Amino acid sequence: MKRKSIYFVSDFHLGIPDHASSLEREKLLVRWLETVRHDAVGIFLMGDVFDFWFEYKTVVPKGFVRLLGKLAEIVDAGIPVHLFRGNHDLWAFDYLEKETGITIYRKPVIREMMGKTFYLAHGDGLGPGDRNYKFLKAVFEFKPNQFLFRWLHPDVGAWMGNYFSKRSRLAKMSNVGEEEGSFEKEKELLYLYALKMAGQFPDVDYFVFGHRHMPVITEINPKTGLVILGDWISHFSYGVFSNGEFRLEHFKG
Repeated sequence: MKRKSIYFVSDFHLGIPDHASSLEREKLLVRWLETVRHDAVGIFLMGDVFDFWFEYKTVVPKGFVRLLGKLAEIVDAGIPVHLFRGNHDLWAFDYLEKETGITIYRKPVIREMMGKTFYLAHGDGLGPGDRNYKFLKAVFEFKPNQFLFRWLHPDVGAWMGNYFSKRSRLAKMSNVGEEEGSFEKEKELLYLYALKMAGQFPDVDYFVFGHRHMPVITEINPKTGLVILGDWISHFSYGVFSNGEFRLEHFKG
C-alpha cells in the first residue's frame, strides 16, 4: 500500500480517571495506531499522552506497555513517530526516544510535508495572557526544580503526581464525559496566537495544536487554517492530512 497520509492526535491523558478506564483508552489507541500505520507517512502525537509522567534516571512510571510496545513496533517498521511534550508530560526527557525511537520536541516546530507547511505545537502557554500558567510552567521546567523532585523516592513522586492528576478538573470531566467548552475565535488564545504567527510566517498552511480538547478546523485567512485536534477523553478525534486536504475524524474502534 502506498503511504499517503500524515496523522495527528493529542490529549489521551492516560492514567485518569482510574486504571480500568485508562487501560480501555490505551487499548483503543493501540487499535487506532495499528489501523493508521498502513498508509502513514508519519504520526504526530501532539502532547499530553500521559496525565502524569516523570523520568527518574533509572525509573519511569509503570504501565502503558501496550502503547510503548506499539510505538516501538511502528518506528521499527520505518514509520516516523513524533511526540510534542504537553503540559502533563513535560517531564519526558530521553527515555521514550531511546526505548521506542520516537522523536521528542520541546518547542513549536515548522515542518514542510507533502507540499504544505505545518506549524506544530501542543499549545499550552501560547497566546496572550494566561500568566499564572506560564509562571507555573517555568517553575516545572526549571532544571534545579526537576533535580530536586528527582530526589524524591519514585513511589512518593509518582503518588504525588497521580494524586493531583486524579483531583484535577480534567479527571473529574473524564469521569462523567463532560466536554471542554465552546470555541469562540475572539476569545480563543490559540486562535489569537496563530493569527499573530501567520503574520510572521506567511508560508504556513496549517497551525496544528492539541491542548484545548475541542476538535476544530477554522480559517485564519484564505490561505491558512487552524486545527485543534480534540482529545481521547470525550471526542476520540484525530487529524489526517491526505491528498492536499486536512480533515478531522473520529475513531470508533
